[in-house]
Amino acid sequence: MQAKIPATIVTGFLGAGKTTLIRHMLQNANGKRIALIINEFGDLGVDGDILKGCGDETCRAEDIVELSNGCICCTVADDFIPTMEQLLTRKDRPDHIVIETSGLALPQPLVRAFNWPAISTKVTVDSVVTVVDGKAVHEGQFALDIAAIDAQRAKDESLDHETPLSELFKDQIACADMIVVNKSDLLQEDEANTLVKTLRNDARDGVQVIKTSMGELPVEVLLGQGIGSESDLEARHELHHHHHDEDHDHDEFESFIVIRPEISDPAEFAEQLAEVIRTHNILRLKGFAAVANKPLRLTLQAVGPRIDSYFDRPFGANECRETRLVVIGETGLNRDAIQSALMA
Repeated sequence: MQAKIPATIVTGFLGAGKTTLIRHMLQNANGKRIALIINEFGDLGVDGDILKGCGDETCRAEDIVELSNGCICCTVADDFIPTMEQLLTRKDRPDHIVIETSGLALPQPLVRAFNWPAISTKVTVDSVVTVVDGKAVHEGQFALDIAAIDAQRAKDESLDHETPLSELFKDQIACADMIVVNKSDLLQEDEANTLVKTLRNDARDGVQVIKTSMGELPVEVLLGQGIGSESDLEARHELHHHHHDEDHDHDEFESFIVIRPEISDPAEFAEQLAEVIRTHNILRLKGFAAVANKPLRLTLQAVGPRIDSYFDRPFGANECRETRLVVIGETGLNRDAIQSALMA
């Protein structure tokens, strides 16, 4: 009987750095064959495209599957289980499966799915890794630290009530086997250490909390934990009590695509994006840009007004030189105004 294939679930809020973490893992996989299941939120498969462009033999196109029909914890039967079955019946089975959830997914239903008879004898959850934006959490966004939340409320009346996003964050912490405090380089050392201590106190006993920046964790730390999370569901209780398996909705969020011509100045465009994000209260903006007189594609990812960008690969011979952006926010975004501002 073949040994069960380990699977790592990488969860975390929008913009925390899940894709960056996985990209670094693939580039340092040391020959380990890894299959990816990516649950993209929105209409443009940005995360999958970023990972396909990493240029390593462990990033083969046939090893990357994108599930874009909705939140992965809502489409377990229709999307996730059939995808897993397909991976597990391949002759060249992967050494490890990594699942990147959308920022809106609850991890508990996904872990529970590994007990489905169709896959339970063939695969096990190596661990659940929750990636958090250290800077954002330190500033009181989606934090479990009540004092930090109260401080934020004093500045912004919109934070005077519990939001669905904060509940999602708590569920991701409750389910984690490892919490990765990403972007810790944006914090002072004492701030980062305090955050690590807070998250460790809020998590279950034995959960590892690790600081990093740009998702740079050794593969041997990230993979091979051997926890078997699906057999320990009772300890990963959901705080998101109104959720029902495969039947919760995300109507409080919306996303849309903006396509514009190439840009001339990346720094100026980043300032423009930051201003649009602040003005329209956009949760996340991500995508690609063509820069005039530059052969490489510029990848853009923003959470709040902070913009991360880098050139990832040359444009293909038949690839259109345009700028494509996914805008994600809570329902009620002024699409026309946002599009006009991004096209300016």
